[in-house]
Amino acid sequence: MHSHADGDARNLALLKWLTCLMFLMFAMTSDAVGSVIPEVIEEFRLSLKAAGAFHYVPMAAIAVGAILLGFLADRLGRKRTIIAGLALYAVGSLLFAFGNSFAFFMVLLAMAGFGISVFKIGALALIGDIATSTQQHTSLMNTVEGFFGVGSIIGPAIVAALLSAGWSWKWLYVIAAVICVILILLAARVRYPARRHAGAESADLARTLHMMQNPYALGFSSLIALYVAVEVAIYVWMPTYLQRYEGSVAWLSTYALTAFFVLRAGGRFLGAWMLNHFSWRTVLMLFALAILVCFAGSLAGGAAAGVYLLPLSGLFMSMMYPTLNSKGISCFIKSEHGAVAGVTLFFTAVAAALGPLAMAVVSDALGDVKYGFVLATGFTVLLFAGLLYNWARDPAGARLRQLDQSEYA
Repeated sequence: MHSHADGDARNLALLKWLTCLMFLMFAMTSDAVGSVIPEVIEEFRLSLKAAGAFHYVPMAAIAVGAILLGFLADRLGRKRTIIAGLALYAVGSLLFAFGNSFAFFMVLLAMAGFGISVFKIGALALIGDIATSTQQHTSLMNTVEGFFGVGSIIGPAIVAALLSAGWSWKWLYVIAAVICVILILLAARVRYPARRHAGAESADLARTLHMMQNPYALGFSSLIALYVAVEVAIYVWMPTYLQRYEGSVAWLSTYALTAFFVLRAGGRFLGAWMLNHFSWRTVLMLFALAILVCFAGSLAGGAAAGVYLLPLSGLFMSMMYPTLNSKGISCFIKSEHGAVAGVTLFFTAVAAALGPLAMAVVSDALGDVKYGFVLATGFTVLLFAGLLYNWARDPAGARLRQLDQSEYA
């Protein structure tokens, strides 16, 4: 009896590690794009807009895959979905070693994006399976996204090490593919929790599209989209905004993006603890206000203030995405977690693609990148307004309490 319990505990630990490492692995490539794009521009003599496809193409593929394939985790099961997604991502990443054309790389990025959408939805659904309450679901989601934050730091560091050693940036993707193969082996060996099949027979694209009209899915996804547009503004355009900085801490301007990623990652691990001691609605509302202050202060004080405030915003952003994503998914029964994860991932990817593009259009039209940050500050105002309403009215509270009893008790 004791050995069986020990085996269950080890298996649960492996499931958690599998989920965390999947997030870390794909963050290595997705958030290293800022380090890769300058090399691509030089190698293929591209414009900024064309090179930006290294960001837009995988984001678009993730968005399309999330909607078209989100139901797979509910229909095929978590294990098959995770392995299929990891395999597609591994093949797309490995083939970087054998190509030399920009068009070929775009195809591979699209393939990898589809793979990410599939295994990430499987992983998000798995989190619901192993959580014992909606509160633990949110805490675990913050931990998992903390590993994503670590991957965001590791990826650019690998690119820098490769370039300094005279190697091509392409080997980043090959390294990710090798890690992916290891994760596939782990995913194939680990035991998965028994699934509830209620409603699984209708797991298809039509149900996913219908779910987009659900007020809980739409409400949380809208908040997620606003948040993502704010976050991506930092890691896509903050380095450009801070180029004008001429103060006494020029080194901080150079490492501002690294500081942002470190604070975001650390804050997510801290968030897993905070959510066990404080109301998630209060924390998110106050953090949204702090983000608004950081952005508004950076506009008012220019780069001299932005060099401090914009990286600092990473600490307050840390808990936003995993908590909103968790609460949105937790508003549904477990047999629908794959489909709703597809909806939230679709809004995530669309905002990640369109947010920085909208900032670029505004900045180009008005002749200064600061106007793009005026738009991003507008996004923070809307995010704060939404979370202030959520704090005051708690529209999802009754639903979450109901599902705590029916799905986790």
